[in-house]
Amino acid sequence: MYMKNKIPNITGKVFVYLMLTILFVVTFFPFWNIFVLSLNEAGDSLRGGIMLWPRHFTFESYITVFHNEEIFAAAKVTILRTLTGVPLTLLNIALLAYGLSKKSMPGRKPLTLFFIFTMYFSGGLIPSYMVIKSLHLTDNFWVFILPGLVNVFWMLLVRTYMEGLPPELEESARLDGANDLLIFLRIVLPLCIPVLATITLFSAINHWNSWYDSYIYTNKKQLVTLSAVLVRILNQYQTGNMLSDAQQLAAGAKRIPVSSETIRMTVTVVATLPIIIVYPFLQKYFIKGMMIGAIKG
Repeated sequence: MYMKNKIPNITGKVFVYLMLTILFVVTFFPFWNIFVLSLNEAGDSLRGGIMLWPRHFTFESYITVFHNEEIFAAAKVTILRTLTGVPLTLLNIALLAYGLSKKSMPGRKPLTLFFIFTMYFSGGLIPSYMVIKSLHLTDNFWVFILPGLVNVFWMLLVRTYMEGLPPELEESARLDGANDLLIFLRIVLPLCIPVLATITLFSAINHWNSWYDSYIYTNKKQLVTLSAVLVRILNQYQTGNMLSDAQQLAAGAKRIPVSSETIRMTVTVVATLPIIIVYPFLQKYFIKGMMIGAIKG
């Protein structure tokens, strides 16, 4: 009987692991192929057939990309935007969530409904642009930061998490003379690290991958983000523009020839690899924060 029960369990595990392996290959292989092409010599890449490893290994495409002033400047803008936007977003969301998590707060329900309303209805592109312009944020670095300081969905996740904290912690702190600010900084925030790490990952991905606001609200080359450069290069490739940025970069290479194709692959890797590297360090907090927020909601 034991062997009969064990065989279905083993078969089920084999099936699950097989499906997970297939899913991993399907999702991972496209990015790996892009990475391999970015490391292959341009002339050899034209032959095709490169799948798992470069035939002629070279860093020439990366050298060409990192020597390009526009891409280097765009990377600095993206890094500065991420390092500035993520902490400010976390602070605003945490403060707002802390206030709305208190049932004794006057006007708590109307305020919550007001914020939830904005999740389903927005003014649209033209009214948003008019508001941004009236605030003199066009062609301004802060246009990347201020409009996204509060995300309602993220705020609701943090508020739900805070509502699940034991109220006895706050009561004992108040008996010891702590005010709301001290309770927030020394008790609530340390206990909310899992959900705040989740929001950190969300916000970092949002800032790093954002390109639309750079296209709409800025005209200065000094404010172009890395993702905006990538989108422009890819769009030029799709439209067949013979004077694309990738081709200009390839034509300007001084050493081993590179091609517009390898330049596109390299820019794609440069734009996506940093956030992929960061994710494993926040993964355990990400899963824990999402599960707790879902269960207690």
